[in-house]
Amino acid sequence: MNPIRWSYRVSFLVGFLVCAGLLGFALFAQYSLGMYPCPLCIFQRVAFVGMAVFFLLGALHAPRGMARWVYASGVLLCASFGLAVAGRHLWIQSLPADQVPSCGPPLDYMFSAFPFAKVLRLVFTGSGECAKVETILGLPMPAWTLLWFALLALWAVYVCRRRRV
Repeated sequence: MNPIRWSYRVSFLVGFLVCAGLLGFALFAQYSLGMYPCPLCIFQRVAFVGMAVFFLLGALHAPRGMARWVYASGVLLCASFGLAVAGRHLWIQSLPADQVPSCGPPLDYMFSAFPFAKVLRLVFTGSGECAKVETILGLPMPAWTLLWFALLALWAVYVCRRRRV
């Protein structure tokens, strides 16, 4: 079956399944491989969940014409957030050891103790746990997520731009 000939519905369903598979792998890495997520990793997971929701809604609704861009815009918004978080995460991992911020409190504590805006500011400042590099197939996990955010965003745009019904 040629992916270029897939309908909008099938294409967005595939986008949803890819997001679900990536989230499943993240849980596998956490519980089986012992790669516990830092706050930036958790926000990347949230971005994948958001993308999965928009892909699934688009697959279920399967609108025609310009209405397809509503769901693609949701995917692109979540992908942009994910790209920003993954890029920041990679930047923190590239810092020399003496410039890495100290470890902060756990994310659940921050949500209970601080307002949401301050939690975001603290998380994006980064912490020592975010600087730990754990690789999968030679690349750090944020590099893989950055790649998948970009590919899924391009997929959503491609699906909406083609002339197939």
